[in-house]
Amino acid sequence: MKHSPGFLKLVEDTRGRVREIHVDDVRAMLEHAEDFELVDVREDGEWAGGHLPRARHLGKGIIERDIEVAIPDHGRRLVLYCGGGYRSALAADAIQRMGYRNVLSMNGGFRAWREAGHPVIEE
Repeated sequence: MKHSPGFLKLVEDTRGRVREIHVDDVRAMLEHAEDFELVDVREDGEWAGGHLPRARHLGKGIIERDIEVAIPDHGRRLVLYCGGGYRSALAADAIQRMGYRNVLSMNGGFRAWREAGHPVIEE
């Protein structure tokens, strides 16, 4: 997908404030049953087409509204992902501004996860 220059500028600015994590590191965290929340911020249709194991769905359009009910602990380790890593960076930045202190964005998103051959939950 080709993104607009304004969107890419916004994401690059955001990435300076957000920690990112590689898909292989997320896979290792899942394999070792580490304690963290994995949050898919994609749209409903994207979620329905497949998602990561153990993920919960809080789309970017509603995450700021619903996260404090879904995950009230502002210190909880969170890993957010989207299709390519852009929307998850934007969402991570937003929830950090809400007081969440341990937030990571999965670089490359669902696309990189699939390309790496990691497991996907198909519904």
